[in-house]
Amino acid sequence: MVFLISLFMAFRMRKSLVQGEAAMLKWDKILTWIMVFSGVLVLVNSSLNKPFLLLLAGYGLMGWLFYTCWKEPEFSSQKTLLMSLAPLGFIFFVVDFSRTLAPDFFDNYKSYFETAKIIGFAWLIATIIMYNRQMKALKAEKIIREKEAQENRITAARKAQLEILVRERTYELRQQNEKLKEALEELSAAQKQLIHSEKMASLGELTAGIAHEIQNPLNFVNNFAELNEELVDELLDAIVQKDFKEAETLAMAIKDNEQKVAHHGKRADSIVKSMLQHSRGSGNAKENIKLNDLAEECIRLSYHGMRAKEKSFNAKMELILSEDVGMVEGVPGDISRVLLNICTNAFYAVLQRVRKGEKDYQPTIWLETGMENEQVWIKIRDNGGGIPAEVMDKIFQPFFTTKPTGEGTGLGLSMSFEIITKGHGGTINVESQEGEGATFIITLPLSK
Repeated sequence: MVFLISLFMAFRMRKSLVQGEAAMLKWDKILTWIMVFSGVLVLVNSSLNKPFLLLLAGYGLMGWLFYTCWKEPEFSSQKTLLMSLAPLGFIFFVVDFSRTLAPDFFDNYKSYFETAKIIGFAWLIATIIMYNRQMKALKAEKIIREKEAQENRITAARKAQLEILVRERTYELRQQNEKLKEALEELSAAQKQLIHSEKMASLGELTAGIAHEIQNPLNFVNNFAELNEELVDELLDAIVQKDFKEAETLAMAIKDNEQKVAHHGKRADSIVKSMLQHSRGSGNAKENIKLNDLAEECIRLSYHGMRAKEKSFNAKMELILSEDVGMVEGVPGDISRVLLNICTNAFYAVLQRVRKGEKDYQPTIWLETGMENEQVWIKIRDNGGGIPAEVMDKIFQPFFTTKPTGEGTGLGLSMSFEIITKGHGGTINVESQEGEGATFIITLPLSK
C-alpha cells in the first residue's frame, strides 16, 4: 500500500506542475522516475511478501514526498489533498512495522488496526470528493476573473490561490462543525434511548418477578375462598339440623380462613404497590425507606423474575438482615432499581455456572445489611463465576458488559453507580475472585 500511496502522490504532484515554468523543468523528471520506481516496487513487493528493507525504503520515499509537498511552494495546490493521505500512510506504517517487529502486539490489536484502516480510507475518499468539487468551482471562478482582468492575471492568480486556501479551510471547518453537531445529536439520542431501554428492561425483570411472586398469595386466596364456600354449605346444613355446636365450629373455621385470605390479600397488595412505585420512575422527591423490607422484596422479585425466564432454575437465598438498620432517605424507585439490577446480575452469574454442569454445586445468593459509622450497608454476594481481574476497573463504565451480545446493554451498573453516588451520596464497590463469585457493597447515609 505504501508504494501505491507514493505512486499516487508523485502523479498528483507532477500533474500540478505548469507546462513551461521553471518548476516543470526541475521536478518533472524526478517525479516521473519516482512514479516508475514506485510501480516497479508494487510488483516486487507483491512477489516478495513485504520484506523489511523494501518496506523501509517505501516509507522513506513516502515520507520524502510528504516533506517535499509540504515544503515546496510549487505543490501548494495539491498540499491539502496529498496531506489527507498522511493519516492513512501513518496507519499503514504502524500496521506494517507492528506486524514485522511486534507480531504479538499486532495480533492483539488487529481489529483496531482494521478499523483504523477503514477510517483512513473513508477520510481519504471524503477529502478527495470535497477537493474535486472545490477545485472545479475555483477553476471556473479563476477563468472568469482572468477574462475580466487580463492585465492583472499574475496578481489575480496569486490572489485566487490564497482564496483557495481560505475557502478550503473554511469549508473543512464548517463541514467538521456540522458533522460534530450531527454526531453529538445522534449520540445524545442514542444515549437517551439506551437509558430508556435499560429502565424498561429493569421494569420487565420486575414485572416478571411480580407475576411469579404474586401467584403464591393468589393461590392461597383462591384455595381458602373455595374452602370457605364448602364450609358455608356445611354450616347451613348444621343450622338446619339445629346442630349448633357443629355450626359454631364451622363458623370459627370460616373466620380463621377469612383471616388467612386477608393476610395473603395484603401480601398481594404489597407486591402490586412495589411494582407501581418502581414503574413510576425516579423523581427527585426522597422518602424515608425501610431498607430491610425493600432489599428483601427486591431479591425475591429478581429471583422470581429469573425463574419466570428459566423454569428449571432454583437457587438458595440467605438473608442476614440487621435489626439495627432503620430508615434510609432516598428515592424508592431508584434504590429498588439498583438492588434489582445487582440481584438479577447475581442470579444470572450463578445460572451460568449451573449451566456448566458442575457436580455438587449449590447456587446461592447472600443478602446482608448492617450499620457502621452513621451509614448503612448492603452486601449482595453470589457464588457464581466471579469477575475477571482484568475488567474489574471497567464494570461501572457505560456500555461495558461481560454478558454475550444481546443479553445486556452495559448501562445497568453505570446507572446504579450514578444513582448511589451522585443521587444519594453513597458508595458502591465490588470485590471478586474469579471462579468463586462476586460481592457488591452499597453504603448509604442514614435518614435525617
